[in-house]
Amino acid sequence: MIDTGNYYPRERDGRIDEIEAGMPESRWVENQLGRPVVKAFNTMNYKKLLELGRPSGPGRLALPVAGDDARAKKVVLELVNELGFDGVDAGGLDDSWRQQPGTPVYDKEPDSAAVRRALAEAQNERLPQWRAAPNSPGSLARSA
Repeated sequence: MIDTGNYYPRERDGRIDEIEAGMPESRWVENQLGRPVVKAFNTMNYKKLLELGRPSGPGRLALPVAGDDARAKKVVLELVNELGFDGVDAGGLDDSWRQQPGTPVYDKEPDSAAVRRALAEAQNERLPQWRAAPNSPGSLARSA
């Protein structure tokens, strides 16, 4: 299963206590599905993913891919390549917080070296604008 989404508590998802307490978004998704998850395609919006893919070579953009299952992650890295991006192994699913909204790699157009730097520079702290607020719509138990 590829988790391409992000947790948007203020706009769509409402408050998810486990994520607010620090659980990586994709670990939460994996727990909900009961299936292994690979986190990918979540750092660029769909339009950029559609338009910015290029053949392998200098200046090609890159995407981080995180997951615990080495075989599944290899398949996703190959898919990233086929779609015109360099895949960067971003570690296990518990490291996937490094590519969540608000981190240095999120909503950027980096090459492989820049993705690696951004992942290394990420801080495991959800910025206030990416946390649930008192007026966040609904919750998992009570949808918006």
